[in-house]
Amino acid sequence: MEKPGESQRIDKWLWAVRIFKTRSIATDACRAGKVKAAGQNVKPSRDILIGETYSVQTGVMTRTVKVVSSPHSRVAAKLVPVYMEDLTPPEEFERLQMKRELNVEYRERGTGRPTKKDRRQIDRLKDSD
Repeated sequence: MEKPGESQRIDKWLWAVRIFKTRSIATDACRAGKVKAAGQNVKPSRDILIGETYSVQTGVMTRTVKVVSSPHSRVAAKLVPVYMEDLTPPEEFERLQMKRELNVEYRERGTGRPTKKDRRQIDRLKDSD
């Protein structure tokens, strides 16, 4: 945790609590207007405030997160709840699941590469649209 008086940039915090895979992706998301605080776009250099809520668009899903604390560096996935409270409504997770189900090319993890027969079925489904 940070010492009193220290502040942390929003792009670094989003990366540290594992919302984005890299800090540069977090920076680009801020610049593109995908990170908002109170409905206003947030610049990557903005300092976070404990207790503030941010809306972060990642793909088709818009996550709502509340800052609980500020880590020094990227934290393990198990420790994320110590630094962030996820306030994302369940409808957003349902939307993500629906998108996966509609995506013809999506395959469950561990099922391996599609066989020739699977690929032909995928091509037929894609051509029918």
